[in-house]
Amino acid sequence: MLYDEIINIVTLAGEMILQAHEEELTIYDKAGISNFVTKHDKDVQSYLIRNLRIILPEANFLAEEDGIQQELGEGYCFIIDPIDGTTNFIFDYKHSCISVGLAYHGKMQFGCVYNPYTREMYTAIKGEGAKLNGKEIHSSDKGLSENLAAFGCARYQTEDTDRIFDYAKKLYLNSLGIREGGSAALDICRVASGANGVYVELMLQPWDYAAASLIVMEAGGFISTAEGGLISLEQPSSILAAGRTCWKEAMKLLN
Repeated sequence: MLYDEIINIVTLAGEMILQAHEEELTIYDKAGISNFVTKHDKDVQSYLIRNLRIILPEANFLAEEDGIQQELGEGYCFIIDPIDGTTNFIFDYKHSCISVGLAYHGKMQFGCVYNPYTREMYTAIKGEGAKLNGKEIHSSDKGLSENLAAFGCARYQTEDTDRIFDYAKKLYLNSLGIREGGSAALDICRVASGANGVYVELMLQPWDYAAASLIVMEAGGFISTAEGGLISLEQPSSILAAGRTCWKEAMKLLN
């Protein structure tokens, strides 16, 4: 089955991330402060594209590195982040993941997000629910005051600093506690599993959230822009992902 083949490819790519820590990391700067890419980001992405192209040769690719950013088109398109949480990866923080989503006619059909350090594989097929390592998961149905809240604050996105920390303070004062994990895809998936009640970030690229967006929706949660609009798979977007009750409360609190 196509989706099983994708999961297998992603799992094997995860071994590349684990093995990377046995050698010296080659790190390159991208635009902005603390915006890095490593040789392993590029190598993992090349491995993914090479093998995914074998099982679905007609697909386009929208990927983070090396300018591989084809249009979604009218057919299949893989949306890939080879290492989401690169700074975490550089510092061996063990909270990074591979994110692969598959869109068809511009809509998400399948998503998988894999943390190789913990062997956690989040998956979702449109209309069939979300799973963590094969077991069904569901977002929290409790309110914000009974949940943890999470937020993202990329160091290179300095123009949003005051706004995101204002959001973080509001979430902190109205929840059980606040977290900042350094991987948007994993933090959104933690909303899907009910570990986080809500996650907010003000500027993400489609490859950061494409796969996770389907996972959280299939888990019964909701994802939108921070202002409540529809997210885009074709351009950067703010993100508010949450269980349904938390989403309503967070929208009222933050806007």
